[in-house]
Amino acid sequence: MLCLDEFGPLEIRPQLGENWALKPDLVPATYTRDKGVRHLIAFLDISSNRLYGHVKKRKRWNELLHVLKYMRSLYKGKLYVILDNFSPHLKEEVTSWCEKNDIELVFLPTNASWLNRIECHFAALRKFAIRNSNYTSHAELATAIRHYILWRNKNHKHKMVLPIENRVNFL
Repeated sequence: MLCLDEFGPLEIRPQLGENWALKPDLVPATYTRDKGVRHLIAFLDISSNRLYGHVKKRKRWNELLHVLKYMRSLYKGKLYVILDNFSPHLKEEVTSWCEKNDIELVFLPTNASWLNRIECHFAALRKFAIRNSNYTSHAELATAIRHYILWRNKNHKHKMVLPIENRVNFL
């Protein structure tokens, strides 16, 4: 079972946050938003607790289909993918491809995105990869996101990564 969702828009601008330095980082007062935005399309494997992510220029059905094809290449057998009712998820090209490739899309009720287990992982991603940053390019931001995902998957049993319901068993 896999949970899929989009995170963004991600833009190149100074991000406020906190740090442990005695002298706080200085954030520029002026900047230009001339680099556009990116979106993270991510999925969480519930059984292995692994997070996967792809940074894309857009979050249309073509990009979603690319991520679903990657997902299909990782797993054998029938896949159940939990996702919201975002319009690209409902596109005929996406749903028909999923039917042909043994992927069942399980749609959450409207206004219930909080039921998707991947949602809570975006807060940690924002805290560790985006807050208190001033990236100069989308490539630099995407690299930071990839580094966080690699760290998160390597340390997925760490108490900072575990969902609250599993922390009792960990401690």
